[in-house]
This record gives sequence, C-alpha cells and structure tokens, in this order.
Amino acid sequence: MKSAEIKWDECCDVLVIGSGAGGMTAALRAHDLGLNTLLIEKSAEYGGTSAVSGGGIWIPVNHRIQALGGSDSEAEAIAYIRAVTQGEIDDGRIEAYVEQGRDMVRYLEAQTRVRFEAQPGYADYYPEVPGGKPGYRSMDPQPFDAAELGDEFLRMRAPSPGTLMMGRMAMTMKEAQVLLCRGPGWLRLTLRVMWRYWRDRKGRRLSRRDRFLTLGNALVGALRCSLLDRQRPLWLNCALQDLLIVDDRVGGARVCRDGQTLNIKARHGVIVAAGGFERNPLMREHYLPQPSRTEWSATPPHNTGDGIRAGQAIGARTALMEHGWWAPTTRVAGEEKQRALFVERALPGCVLVNSAGQRFVNEAAPYTDIVYAMYEHHRAEAASVPCWMIFDAEFRRKYPCGALLPSYAQPDWRLPQHLRDYFHKASSLSALAAQIGIDGPGLLRTIERFNPMAEQGRDLDFGKGESLFDRYYGDPGVKPNPCLAPLLKGPFYAVRVDAGDIGTKGGLLTDIHARVLHEDGQPILGLYAIGNSAASMMGRTYPGAGSTIGPAMTFGYIAANHIKAQSLRQAPSAVSLARSSL
Repeated sequence: MKSAEIKWDECCDVLVIGSGAGGMTAALRAHDLGLNTLLIEKSAEYGGTSAVSGGGIWIPVNHRIQALGGSDSEAEAIAYIRAVTQGEIDDGRIEAYVEQGRDMVRYLEAQTRVRFEAQPGYADYYPEVPGGKPGYRSMDPQPFDAAELGDEFLRMRAPSPGTLMMGRMAMTMKEAQVLLCRGPGWLRLTLRVMWRYWRDRKGRRLSRRDRFLTLGNALVGALRCSLLDRQRPLWLNCALQDLLIVDDRVGGARVCRDGQTLNIKARHGVIVAAGGFERNPLMREHYLPQPSRTEWSATPPHNTGDGIRAGQAIGARTALMEHGWWAPTTRVAGEEKQRALFVERALPGCVLVNSAGQRFVNEAAPYTDIVYAMYEHHRAEAASVPCWMIFDAEFRRKYPCGALLPSYAQPDWRLPQHLRDYFHKASSLSALAAQIGIDGPGLLRTIERFNPMAEQGRDLDFGKGESLFDRYYGDPGVKPNPCLAPLLKGPFYAVRVDAGDIGTKGGLLTDIHARVLHEDGQPILGLYAIGNSAASMMGRTYPGAGSTIGPAMTFGYIAANHIKAQSLRQAPSAVSLARSSL
C-alpha cells in the first residue's frame, strides 16, 4: 500500500507502543536523537508491568561496580549468560546486551532524571556458575519524589500491594530486607517509613498513595518526568489494532484511541513495547504448559499480546512462546492481580508440597525455577499445579507470607474479612492436610524427614540454603542455615500456590538491533520489538534480578539508535534534493 492511499490522522518519526520502562527509554532516546516521537498506552494508566515490579535492572559491567569494590568483565558476563541459557541464544543479542546495557544506564543518568544504585549484596541467581557474581550486577532505581510529576502522578499505575508496608507505605529494597526479619534498627526504620508517609500532608490530601516512589514506581516516575521535561506526548486509552505496511515496510499503525479508530504514520519506525500475552486466555491455552490461567498472573490485566499478534499478522517469526517469566503466586480476594511469592519461600520454617504431601523443589530457588518444577512434577497421582506452602506457628509469628503480615503485627483474630479465606489453619498437620485435600500420611512423612535436616542446617534432598542467592532472603539470625528451620509448633498453616508469572517470555524474534525478523529470517523494515513483546534474549532462564526490565530498556535504547542511523541513510542529500527540484 502507498502512503498516499491511507488517510493519516497523526504523523511522527517514531511510534512507541507501550509505556513500560522499555518503551519510555526508547521514546526518550529517540527524542534526544532528534526524532519526533509519539508514545501510546493501551490502558488508562501508564507504566505497564514495570510500574508494579521491583524496578531493578540487571546490567553486567555497569559503571558503579568498580567504585563499590567489585569487578566484572564482558567476557565473564557473556560466559555466564551463555552457561545459564545453555547455549540456546547464539545470535549476537547476548553480546549486544552486555556491550550496550552500561551505555544505556550512563545515557539515562547523564540526560534524564533516572538514577540507579548497584546492589553489592544481591547475587546473580546462579552465582556458582562460571562467570556468576556475588553481587553488583543488579541495579535498583533510586527513590523519586512524585511531587515532580504533579497531577500526572495519579495516572501512573500503582505499585503492587505486596511491595508496600501495611499495603500503603513505600519501601526501598534495602528497607524491606531489614524489616523482613526484624534486623538491627527495624523498629526505628518502621517509624521512619511511617513518618515519611504521613508528613506529606499535601500528598495525603490528593490520595492515599505514597508520593515517595520506590522500586518500579520510582523508575517509571523518573522516566515519565523526563518525558514531561521534553514535552513528549503520551496517549492513554490508545490500543494497537494493526501494523500498517507502506511501501514494503512498516510505516505506521492503526489504533483505537478512546473508541475512535486512527491511523498513525511513523516515518522511520515503530517500536512494539506492549508486553506479553499472559492475560490472553486463548494464547495461554495454545502456547503455555497446562493447566494455565490468566488469573494466576501477577501482571496488569492489559497484557494480551496485541503487539505479538499484530507482528504475526504481517509474517513475523516468534520464539520461546511456551515459556514465561514464571513466579509462584497466591490469590487475594478483591485484588486485580495475584501476588508473587518472591521472598517468603526462602525463609526458615516452610516447605512447598504437592498433593501427595511431598516436597519437590528447593523452596528458595529462583522463582522461575519454582514454576518449572511445578510443571515438571505435575501428574495425576501427585499434582503440583497448584502446590501448597506449609508453615508452622513460629513462621507465622515471625515472617510475612503473601498478604499476611507476621502475627506479631497482625494476629489471626485481627485479620480483615477478605484475608480470612487466604489461608488454611489447623491444630495438626493431619487435620491441615484433610482441609486442603492432600495426602496426610505423605505430609507427615515429609515433615518427619525435613525437620532433622533443618535442625542440622543441611537439606540433603534439594539443597535449600546452599546457594548464596538462597541465603539473600534467609533469616541471618537462624543458624547454621538461614533458610532452614523445623516445623514443630502448631497451629499449622497452608497457602495455595499457583503456577503464576510476571510476564511471558515468548514473542517476536528480533536481531541485535531489535529489528523484528520475518519468517524468512530477514528483518521487517521499520518494525522493532522490545521487552516481553520480543522473544527474550535470556532464553528460558533468569540470570539475575532485573533480567526482564534491563534488556527491555537496553534494546529500547538500541532500537532508537538504529532508527536514527537508518533515518540518516534514508535522508536525501542536499544535492539530490536540488536536482529533484530542477
């Protein structure tokens, strides 16, 4: 189709579809390179999955490492990613990511309001693998003051309740780790977090949301404020319908904005950053392992694979469609999305069991591995989808679990009505097994075997607490293994655990420039994909905290650079323009 044959309602150089961290990074970089950029978002709130995430990015060889006393190299990072992905990704994207991820961070810190802090103590997820590191590669966004956003703050997607103290007050990752196990100074820290929230009187008049932004909200807030500084438009309630082919390349998109169909011309490129398909029941049924449910996801409800399906419709190749960024999740009545169990599993005094009452995984393993294990061990005689997290009264007293605060802060009798059905409780393990419908003798045998190992501090079955990563969320006050304690004291508790996710991994296959590839292996001109709209360059695994947002932002940066370079090649020279006018 020729451009003249389409009635264009809007025109820009670069159209970015999706307002998560990857999309906003791409929009910022494209604008700063001199390209007229339009950012659109399907929902009524911007920020996407990034806003409800931890906001961390995994950036090997980042510029903070040396000053913190660490060391890293491109060779080590590439070797590590290749090892954990088992050689599945061998097309240059790993090298492109390692080489340009640090450039992306330097650009943002030099030119925008975004700031990051490397975490020396947060290990890679597989630190024992050659090239793995005990810390430094994961970077957290520094807190951001939402007062800088003005009214635009109220259009940002709110953080997940599980990341907030008392479901309301924001915490940094460091603060949360201290509060988790009541580390030194925890009471003073609690009072400081509360005072920080309540002293913002103007903010309290606007809404109950905390304007001290941390985690994913801090990252999204800083990125959005940087776009506002540049007066770049962000259209909300604007959903992608189709990609438009113009003169043998993607030249724009048909969208639906507030119920009105519009054609947007993109002179130099379209970047799809619209998330995965985890909220699309038909795509889940077609691609993902079963059983599978959209309601098990911990992501916003708008990630329905629009960008992926639009790419498929014009012949794009896909990859990794059967994989997700898996995470065990639990349901809280009345909440928009399920809560992921990122931390609780590593704490001492709990086990995960199947319907036969048997353990089947190291509970402290990376969350993606937990769900892979759930599916691997799922069978009729021993169902592990769902599985159950079992803990005793001592665990309940000391630690949080999903929607439950520790009972020292919120005893069972003080729980609000919507949490009464969140868990099961019984005076004995046998009675608990009967309540949740699992094998009672099997559960008793499991705990009888587990308890002596826990007391000795060595899990002979699954190695819980042996990895440096396992111990990060353990209780340092429990010896000899911060991840192990016996289940001895009733009443006993059970929480249902679903095979959830924080997004899907499969999507449009891209090259080292983030260009989408056609089924014939050639790039589709004018079309780029990043984030969960693109097949992950991390393969089926998860090398470290921030391995979703880090690549999304890096390849958004890379895509903008490539579009700019291509636009310069396409631009007619002054001589040719002069000749054409004769």
